[in-house]
Amino acid sequence: MLEIKRPVSAPLSPEQVSAIQETCQRMRDIKGGLLPALHQVQNLCGNWLPLEALQLVSQGMDVSYPYLYGVLSFYTMFATWPRGKYIIRVCESPQCHILGVDNLVEVLKAELGIEVGETTTDGLFTLEHTACLGCCEVAPVMQINEVVHGRLTAERIKSILADYRAGKAPDYREIRRTTNALSDYPPSPDELVLLANVDQIDPMSLDECLSRGGYEGLKKALGMTQEEVINVVKDSGLRGRGGAGFPTGLKWSFTQPSPVFPKYIVCNADEGEPGTIKDRYIMEGDPHKLLEGMAIAGYAVGANFGYIYCRGEYYLSMYRLNTAIKAAEAKGLLGDNIMKSGFSFHIQVQTGGGSYVCGEETALIESIQGQRGNPRVKPPFPGQVGVWYKPTIVNNVESLSNVPSIVLKGSEWYKAKGTEDTKGTKILQVVGHVNKPGIVEANLGMTLQELIDKYGGGVRSGHKIKSVQPGGASVGFFLPEHLNTVIEHGALAKEQGGLGSGTMMVMDDTTCIIDVVKCLLYFFQHESCGFCLPCRRGTRVLYELISKVAALKGTQADLDRMYSLSKAMVESANCALGWSPHSFIKTTMERFKDEYDAHLAGECPLGVCKAEAHH
Repeated sequence: MLEIKRPVSAPLSPEQVSAIQETCQRMRDIKGGLLPALHQVQNLCGNWLPLEALQLVSQGMDVSYPYLYGVLSFYTMFATWPRGKYIIRVCESPQCHILGVDNLVEVLKAELGIEVGETTTDGLFTLEHTACLGCCEVAPVMQINEVVHGRLTAERIKSILADYRAGKAPDYREIRRTTNALSDYPPSPDELVLLANVDQIDPMSLDECLSRGGYEGLKKALGMTQEEVINVVKDSGLRGRGGAGFPTGLKWSFTQPSPVFPKYIVCNADEGEPGTIKDRYIMEGDPHKLLEGMAIAGYAVGANFGYIYCRGEYYLSMYRLNTAIKAAEAKGLLGDNIMKSGFSFHIQVQTGGGSYVCGEETALIESIQGQRGNPRVKPPFPGQVGVWYKPTIVNNVESLSNVPSIVLKGSEWYKAKGTEDTKGTKILQVVGHVNKPGIVEANLGMTLQELIDKYGGGVRSGHKIKSVQPGGASVGFFLPEHLNTVIEHGALAKEQGGLGSGTMMVMDDTTCIIDVVKCLLYFFQHESCGFCLPCRRGTRVLYELISKVAALKGTQADLDRMYSLSKAMVESANCALGWSPHSFIKTTMERFKDEYDAHLAGECPLGVCKAEAHH
């Protein structure tokens, strides 16, 4: 969490007061309007929230000031102190870290004449650190207001800053894409399900989407019974693509019979797992596919309203989703009485505020409700008690985007793809020390080695693979001997890894494993919501211990304590964030014992870790 600062007072112009009051009047009538209102008011005030603005929001949204402050202070994207016209957020995720972002922060500090957390004297720039920006294929990365700038070098940073100083700030709404086109990557060997339209159509054109079969799956679903739709999805073998891998149709079948109404569909678009970049391609490149999948899910379980909870840094995704929703409503494909079927379904895009833990489904629900993103104690599960305490289906962007094709082409067609353990296609991501970081949608079943060599361009020239972390930040580290493992849930889990979100972080022989573990533990202690003691205190202690080891001052007792503490967190923490560190702590201690031993002996074999720990 950000350091809590007392809100700074600042006079508001009559125009700002009027605009804030109008915003609150409009948002208070929308369920879940608090966080979107705070974002809009922050923009009206010039990238921060003065005390006077917060008092107006408190009155206008009819929430107490202490409650309001308690909510906004949870999220990293809100500030109650003056900031610059341009907020520079520099990614410090493991992917950017191993590619030298720390050195680039020094370049930024020198170029701007400020430290991280400070604002230039001309009020133009504020420099901040941030967790993963979801653009790891062009790491190292920074974001200036809404616009992502990747493949950073010292020269590129100086050029970008010069443009902003000259008043040449790009408009994110006019950008074709955030990072790379699919044509930049090797073509998929398999039939595309999720990315078939990406870069083939104008994502802002509903007509182009319809010309390629858009909303045909929804049309077919509306002619089926709810049970028939659920059974097609269940029979397809589709498992959740957000990480946990729970069968999608089975989840729907638990909620459909509930007599409690209203019911809700929630799309988890809070793509905050370091290294994960897949959902952004769908939302930016083919937003109607997601909307169609949500509408089919709504029809299947008897829900008439859906939320897309999109991470706050994905400005272009939210803009295109909102544009697509309006276009679909105007055409009768969303909204009331869809295709004159009698079924109605409305979708609202909900803006996150900067919190990794809000990717956990119940924390996400709390955030939609305008609360701090603390995960709920389960059971009850969202399928019975979800958003607004009503039955709720929570599915990932990729999961829902599979549904239209499955309904249209049938479960047998989908089952023929992938493996017996994990059916279908998957958007796989290969990032880190490879020649061509990027994504590919392919049938599950290729090996890690094939993904790295064929679709990641192989490890950087002149180097060898040292380790791969498959599935995201919360799984174990693989050795080169594990690279023939098939990419599916079961095979990866057997080797103490995971499919997770489908991202694979490759580390070559320039990587100090202890340094990467330190970076990961910094991430988890920073992102802990603080709700439960095992995680709140445990993540902090783990980071302090690994920092001691990285400072070449650690002992075997420190490592033993790290292991036992992380294991205790698995058994006692409230949600998966607290369970996560044990996998990579355990596997790195087992598989890179010599490297840990060297650090205990006072030497980092690669010279990365120095005698004094710093972050």
